[in-house]
Amino acid sequence: MTTELVLEALKDAYAAKKLIHHSDRGAQYASTEYRELLKSYNMISSMSRKGNCYDNACIESFHSILKKELVYCRRFRTKQQAKDELFRYIEFFYNRKRIHGALGYLSPIRFATQFQKKSA
Repeated sequence: MTTELVLEALKDAYAAKKLIHHSDRGAQYASTEYRELLKSYNMISSMSRKGNCYDNACIESFHSILKKELVYCRRFRTKQQAKDELFRYIEFFYNRKRIHGALGYLSPIRFATQFQKKSA
């Protein structure tokens, strides 16, 4: 993984208005360029603590599910096809339809609406 790759991913996340960024302690995430871009986007940086494997548990769980339910079941012909299918899976299935035990067996979207109603 390169700094250029994670910089592009960060730019995509910013465009989607994701404002908290959690990463491991990789050199690409600790690079000056990357930290400056986070700062310019007013994003909150969250980095795993040294030697604490539980910091990344939620994203590791997500990656495991993503691989089992999509990646290992498909053969992508192009990078663009992979990107499109990942987007559809996350945005239209995982976030909107797939229920999560940790969220009271609601989808992430339905879970989040509980808090939007309370703050409105």
